[in-house]
Amino acid sequence: MNDVIKKADVLVEALPYMRKFQGKTIVIKYGGNAMVNNKIKESVLEDITLLKYVGVNPVIVHGGGPVISETLDKFEIESEFYQGLRITTKEIMEIVEMVLVGKINKEIVSLANKFGSKAIGVCGKDGNLIEADDYELNSKNEVDLGYVGQVKEINSEILDKLIVDNFLPIVAPIGAGENGESYNINADLVAGHLAAALNADKLILLTNVEGILGDKNNNSSLISSLTIDEAKIMMNDKRIAGGMIPKVNSCINALENGVRRTHILDGRVPHALLLEIFTDRGIGTMVTK
Repeated sequence: MNDVIKKADVLVEALPYMRKFQGKTIVIKYGGNAMVNNKIKESVLEDITLLKYVGVNPVIVHGGGPVISETLDKFEIESEFYQGLRITTKEIMEIVEMVLVGKINKEIVSLANKFGSKAIGVCGKDGNLIEADDYELNSKNEVDLGYVGQVKEINSEILDKLIVDNFLPIVAPIGAGENGESYNINADLVAGHLAAALNADKLILLTNVEGILGDKNNNSSLISSLTIDEAKIMMNDKRIAGGMIPKVNSCINALENGVRRTHILDGRVPHALLLEIFTDRGIGTMVTK
C-alpha cells in the first residue's frame, strides 16, 4: 500500500505542471545515447507519448551523428569535424540525407506510433520548412565545411497544422538551399530555431553528459543554471567546447527569440524529460536570460 501511495503522491506533485504546460509547445532535440541504446530509445518515446496524452504539444528534432559515422565507416569514408560540426562533402551529404530521412526518421516515427502517438516524419525540405544557406564560421581559419548549413528561415506552417491536428511532428535536420540542394544542419541549432518559430515554452536538448560542467574534466562539477552572459564567457574561455558549443548556441538563440526556458539534459537518465517537466527537482543545466 505504501508503494501505491507514493505513486499517487507523484501524480499529485505533477498536477500543477500538467496544468501549466497543457496546450504548450515543447521542442525536444533527441539524439546521443537516447538514440543508439534501444532501452533508452523506447523510454524516451514512451515519455513523449505521455506528454501528448496530458495535453502538451511536443515536437521532436532528431540527430543521428553516431549512425551517420557508422554508415560512413561502412563506405570507408573518413569522418572529419570542425568546431563540433561534420565536414560534409557532396558524397557525404547524400549519405547523411539517406540516413537521417530514410532510416532514422522513419524508425523514430514507427516506434512513437507503437506507443500510441500519431507521429509523422518530415524534413526541412518538406513544405520548405527549413530554408538554409552555407554555415558561416566565426573563425579566420580557412575551413571548407561543404554542405553544412545554417538556418536562414523557418516556415512553420506545416508544423502548426500538424500540431493543431494532434500529430507528433518528428523533424530530420536537412535544410533546403536556394536551388533545391540539401544541407546538413546541426540538429541542436535546428531545434533552437524551431522552438523560436513555434513560440515554444521550452527547448530541451537531450545529450550524453549530465549538462554543462564547470570543469569539463570533472563530471561532479555540473552547473544547474546559468545565464546567456555566463554561457558566452565560458565559450570564450573554452570551458564550453566541441559538441557542446552548438547546444549552448541553440539555447541562446532560442532565448533571444522568445523561448521561455532551455534545458540541456542527460538522455541516459531514465525518464529525464518527465523529471524535468513534471517534478520540483530539475536535472541537467537550465540556460536562462
